[in-house]
Amino acid sequence: MFVFHPLSEATRRELIAGGLDPDAVAGIVRAAIAEDLMGGVDVTSVATIDADQRSTATFGAREEGVIAGLCVVAAVIETVCGDQASDFHALVADGTTVLPGTKVAEVVAPTRLLLTAERTALNLLCHLSGVASSTRRWADALAGTSAVVRDTRKTTPGLRALEKYAVRCGGGVNHRMGLSDMALVKDNHVAAAGGITQAYRRVRDLESTIPVEIEVDSLDGLREAITAGADEVLIDNFTPEQMREAVEIRNAMNPSVRLEASGGLTLESARSVAATGVDLIAVGELTHSARVLDLGLDLEPA
Repeated sequence: MFVFHPLSEATRRELIAGGLDPDAVAGIVRAAIAEDLMGGVDVTSVATIDADQRSTATFGAREEGVIAGLCVVAAVIETVCGDQASDFHALVADGTTVLPGTKVAEVVAPTRLLLTAERTALNLLCHLSGVASSTRRWADALAGTSAVVRDTRKTTPGLRALEKYAVRCGGGVNHRMGLSDMALVKDNHVAAAGGITQAYRRVRDLESTIPVEIEVDSLDGLREAITAGADEVLIDNFTPEQMREAVEIRNAMNPSVRLEASGGLTLESARSVAATGVDLIAVGELTHSARVLDLGLDLEPA
């Protein structure tokens, strides 16, 4: 039976510093390794590699992009190798832009175990680095404006915390983590409650302290949402001209209300949207459509 090892205190501290729950990360890693092993062993590695052989594993970039998830890779290595691995060394920090050929991390451990850990480590590192790289492109497009790119709940089930961590590494900001830490009153909520004001009041009757954002599709809806008391208003599928008018209305009614633009936004239009004066740009593709960053693992016998 395969033995899962606990995370070191150093890795736990690093995960916490990144805003991640070490126990949750350990659970994700264990589930991924268990899925790979399917209750058995890594038959190829066990058959072809001596049990006492050790190697240096080097993780490297094969294309330009932003690295995210090295602390998660450390968790994978520790879970599989335990104290048989020498200290995992991240050679760059998460959030760093790297070029092809850049070594990003290395570790010495039993060769069999390194190869058992390889795919899980790379699956997570490549995916999270892809999210960070996608986010950085949006952040760069908005540089010099007052707007920032923000993610959504369109995340991979089970990986939300990790993907939102990658968004932060790429220079974006997070929307709510789940359904309980912030209220987002969308069109279906408004329809069910009987109107924007009614929906807002019912949220406040239940939760008096959490932020409330209301989605609107018209300038009249914007006015009602601000009057009702919304902290943020999501202006959905507005044209740039309507966005500018929405900003003027917000500034006149309550400048503290933040405006978030969403719907059909592209990287090419990002800067023109930011120029309207909106505060946030919601981009679901940061997490739901990010292409993985090509990274690899190379072994050299120790």
